[in-house]
Amino acid sequence: MKLLQFSTSHYCRKARLALGYKQISYTVENLTPGLHALRLKPLTGLTTLPVLLPEQDSLPTAIADSTQILHFLQTYQPEPSYELPDPILQSQACLLEDWLDESIGVAARFVYYQFRSQEGKPLDPSLASQLVIQVVRWQYGINTAVVDLAAKRLDIALTELAYRWKQPYLVGNQFSVADIAAAALLSPLARIPVYCQTYPWLFERIVEVHHRCAESLPPGLETASC
Repeated sequence: MKLLQFSTSHYCRKARLALGYKQISYTVENLTPGLHALRLKPLTGLTTLPVLLPEQDSLPTAIADSTQILHFLQTYQPEPSYELPDPILQSQACLLEDWLDESIGVAARFVYYQFRSQEGKPLDPSLASQLVIQVVRWQYGINTAVVDLAAKRLDIALTELAYRWKQPYLVGNQFSVADIAAAALLSPLARIPVYCQTYPWLFERIVEVHHRCAESLPPGLETASC
């Protein structure tokens, strides 16, 4: 299998966590922002990553979207499972995953790229890095107003997750897609000092999930802490 990705994308990280948890061997192809559309359009008709190429005759040519990739992997290799046996709990896990995908992951992106363009610029002041950051800010319309709203959304989300992650798992008593989504989509916050200082429990959980999935720790957590 081959994963088409942006190496820094937290949505692509989500797919890698699932592949690692399933212990599926795969390769990655890192695409260049902007030029990536030329590679993706013929495959999926879309321009978003990640995209998984199963590279097997009996399987789809390409699976787009991180949620669809997780669904495919669960069918392709049921064990170890991140599908909860209780249908009600599984529905809750899927709802959490969707909320994290469509709302919280987007908010984390906005806050992260705003940080990287301002006080976080010294993390990588190179022209190439700053150009990518400005392209992303332009592409998603990131400005002070939307970042303020995103930060408030994150505060509400982290209050909810703090309550849920008092237990070993976000839903029920088993690892699920909700744990994978939260660990991946909130990982960019590890580079932002205020989040490390305010929510140390979050990054402990993110590290635990990455170890469980045999995935390299996100930037900012290479020493297993912020």
